[in-house]
Amino acid sequence: MALLVAFAGLWLWRDYVAMARWDESMAAMGMKDMEMEGGPMATSSAPAAYLVQAFVMWLIMMVAMMLPSAAPMILLYGKLARGGRQQGGVFASTTVFAGFYLAVWGGFSAFAALVQWALVRSGTISDMELAFGDRRIGGALLMAAGLYQLTPFKTACLEKCRSPLSFLMRLWRPGLLGAARLGLTHGLYCLGCCAMLMALLFVFGVMNLAWVACLAVVVLIEKVVPGGQRIGWLAGVAVLAVGVAMVFGLDGVSLGASG
Repeated sequence: MALLVAFAGLWLWRDYVAMARWDESMAAMGMKDMEMEGGPMATSSAPAAYLVQAFVMWLIMMVAMMLPSAAPMILLYGKLARGGRQQGGVFASTTVFAGFYLAVWGGFSAFAALVQWALVRSGTISDMELAFGDRRIGGALLMAAGLYQLTPFKTACLEKCRSPLSFLMRLWRPGLLGAARLGLTHGLYCLGCCAMLMALLFVFGVMNLAWVACLAVVVLIEKVVPGGQRIGWLAGVAVLAVGVAMVFGLDGVSLGASG
């Protein structure tokens, strides 16, 4: 898992460096010339090609951001599965459980890629920064995410993610289908817990690695650290306050990719 997360992080860094160099080229050559040649993920290319690139980017980002916070659940499953096999039980490998967990985030990545393509094509977000240019739209999304952090549904999903032993004991089933069901169920709880936070990347800039790291740390704290649920509530209040400030145009508040 550590190697997979490290690989995903290095891939994101490579893409970030490539986009930074493209920005420098744009500044040097002029916007008009660059528009004629297209960008690293130019929407002028075939929609299928753009969507594949966007999907791969989102999937790798989800691996880097979500796998560390899922590690306690995955490692505990592996420990229980090994113990069960030693006693003669039929238990699927940890790879099956983790693979179906990541499949849920693969579905989210496909949806996010479609949303990104639609937003870029409509001009709502820029093709380079991949962030909302209108601070009121970004602020509204921040407000929605902040309020969601305080909802009972978010709390229920987070409680399942924070209690690996209870989750596994309640839903454990042997064999391949059991592992697949557990992985999918955990992935769906994780999606319910974190999807709105991931949507904030459209406010900060999808390839803004500082915000990618920040959101990954928030997710990890919520799921793993004692008192993480309260910290998540505080983060929700802070995000809500920033969103209100952006929507109502208070000075000095801007969280776009350039901020």
